[in-house]
Amino acid sequence: MNTRAFTLALIIAGLAMYMVYTYVDSQESSMKRQYGTDSSVVIAKADIQELELIDDSKVTVISVPQNFLMPGHFKNMKEVENTVATVPILKGEQITKPRVTYPGAKTGLARQVSIGKRAFSLTVTEEQAVGKLIKPGDRVDVVAAINYASGFLPLKKVQTVLQDVLVLSTGRRITNSIPLIGIKTPRVIRKMNLSTYEKYNTVTLELEPYQAQKMIFLIANLNTRPFLTLRNNNDKKRPDPPATGIFDVIGKDKGEARKYFDAQKNKR
Repeated sequence: MNTRAFTLALIIAGLAMYMVYTYVDSQESSMKRQYGTDSSVVIAKADIQELELIDDSKVTVISVPQNFLMPGHFKNMKEVENTVATVPILKGEQITKPRVTYPGAKTGLARQVSIGKRAFSLTVTEEQAVGKLIKPGDRVDVVAAINYASGFLPLKKVQTVLQDVLVLSTGRRITNSIPLIGIKTPRVIRKMNLSTYEKYNTVTLELEPYQAQKMIFLIANLNTRPFLTLRNNNDKKRPDPPATGIFDVIGKDKGEARKYFDAQKNKR
């Protein structure tokens, strides 16, 4: 074995390793000078929806250069425990203070009412609310029987009063249900059975102020029970159907019925 050649190879290998280490170290030092030293930051490890409670199943901690830290970032998991996202947060984004809050008054139903609109609750039966299969987030039309002629049947009408209205809540269940106080959530996430429906007696709709006035007038003065008809959430058409009266329902016999009602009207 050539000892001198082996020794020379070792020296060259050691020199090469030293040069590589020196280069990597200089590059790392240059990066630190340019971007700052690494620091811990909490990021989302899955998409987080608005008003969703944040726990350790949704976030993780990584290290990034200080220059890449967002203002108001969090450094550890405990800082974000039991907070609620105020806006949607995408996977990989940093969790920052302006984007989270603690459960309370500002995370209830009021936050989900669009600016310029109002929440209006309506007492319903199964008959009025599609067998109570309506859920928060659904969209409905409001249909009502209108009687403005002291019970005279030919002047009674069934009319679509409102169209494409958002359902904010059914009973106490809102679109994004969150706890009223912070609680530690379990690590085991159970899948929700989407085929189950909760019991409720009221439906809360998101209306424009004028629409809310129409509904109150309808219920308070016309002694009628509005019906909700469920529509596809992607259906944005508003056909504006004409009102339906007794002659529309009876069809081919409407001529005979009209004569009868005209006779009754003359007697009055």
